[in-house]
Amino acid sequence: MKTYRKSLLCLLLALTLLVMTACSGGGEEKEEEVLLPIQVNGMEIKVGETTVQALLDQGIDVYWVNDDYEQVVVDPSQELEANAYYSGGAISISDDIFAQISFVTEEEAVPMGQAVIARLEFHMFGEEDPAVLEGIQFDGVPVAELTRDKAGEKYPDWTGDENMWLKYGLEYQYSLFFDSSSQRLTQFTVEREYDVDWTGKD
Repeated sequence: MKTYRKSLLCLLLALTLLVMTACSGGGEEKEEEVLLPIQVNGMEIKVGETTVQALLDQGIDVYWVNDDYEQVVVDPSQELEANAYYSGGAISISDDIFAQISFVTEEEAVPMGQAVIARLEFHMFGEEDPAVLEGIQFDGVPVAELTRDKAGEKYPDWTGDENMWLKYGLEYQYSLFFDSSSQRLTQFTVEREYDVDWTGKD
């Protein structure tokens, strides 16, 4: 009888440890967030990964506002502070299409070329050349084809209304804005959150 009870006790203890291990393992797992990429003329831009230098290497001019409040082409060798967020940047795709960008440094001070793109906000106004629009893609879809209805079908778990469609994830935020009459995409933003000093370049 004692042997039976001892065996039963061991079995219950083993089951308890198994359940505790399974529960603790599940609690440690984080939901993996998939980054939606942007593509400009064949170049994939990943917010939180792509550097300023990578844009320059592809022939994309990157501008920012200097200390004299003038818009100038960035100097990739200019030293930036560690753990700092810099806004006021821009890239120009055409006369009618431009993007505002912000870039970030993390644990070490680095040249501007090594700073990572932290935010990308595209604006599309006027009569854009269809060929230019074809070269800009959001998550693999040319922006000319990404209507409000298509965005709702492609991202059913996002929120918004007939003019905007939004996603606030664990690290990334996405915002799509549409013309109310034509449903065409007029603006989109991809942003990654960073725990850094926000007193960098404005």
